[in-house]
Amino acid sequence: MPAQSIDGILLSQKLRGEIAARASVLTAKGKQPGLAVILVGEDPASQVYVRNKVKACGDVGFHSVLEKYEADLTEAALLARIDALNADPAIHGILVQMPLPKHINPHKVIEAISTAKDVDGYSVLSAGELLTGLPGFRPCTPYGCMKLIESTGTDLRGKHAVVIGRSNTVGKPMALLLLQANATVTICHSATPDLAQHTRGADVVVAAVGRRNTLTADMVKPGAIVIDVGMNRDDNGKLCGDVDFNGVREVASHITPVPGGVGPMTITMLLMNTVEAAERE
Repeated sequence: MPAQSIDGILLSQKLRGEIAARASVLTAKGKQPGLAVILVGEDPASQVYVRNKVKACGDVGFHSVLEKYEADLTEAALLARIDALNADPAIHGILVQMPLPKHINPHKVIEAISTAKDVDGYSVLSAGELLTGLPGFRPCTPYGCMKLIESTGTDLRGKHAVVIGRSNTVGKPMALLLLQANATVTICHSATPDLAQHTRGADVVVAAVGRRNTLTADMVKPGAIVIDVGMNRDDNGKLCGDVDFNGVREVASHITPVPGGVGPMTITMLLMNTVEAAERE
């Protein structure tokens, strides 16, 4: 029997309904959740991303601010603007869209954002909170992946999970979140000599390397849950993930499609972090 497709759009809509209800309660108390989004430069993909984020804020009743700057904005000016937003009581979350122009140090920018408003969960302190199990903001994509896995009704305790990828934004925090759920976790990457040896024994596989057909049917344990974080194009220009979807779905029990799987969840978890920031204040 083909794997059940995990509908990220449907789950995202459900979670956004819950977020909107929480935002309504806060707004009634005079504390409408607020997100500031900063875009520097004219990167076309980034423009689409920030537009979608601002629209999502409006859909759930948030206050949002979109600030666009020319690519020649100085690093000092950007840091000064972040400092002002840190002090703004109407703003509970700050997001600086990446990538930034080359003359701006992204690490310095991320670290300038108040930890209380780091709704992307990218700062060193946020990463430390995740590592040590303290309450904090989780990076949105792996946070969304965990919600997708939870939606299958699977108890991760004692399960073997393999994460393919070791980025600071997805791979590493994904592994830590799985550990928190009591899974036994293996991290694989470009220097792993025999990837299939690890994935064939996994109950859960999260593919996040940005290379199509990284995971094929012969590499998957029957009944495994497969989460595809990849975003690539096939030979015909069609959007696809890191997983050979048609092949793997014949082996796995659950699988996320691309598009319509992880993608919708990333912005949703950004909204989740922002409403949590407002509630914590």
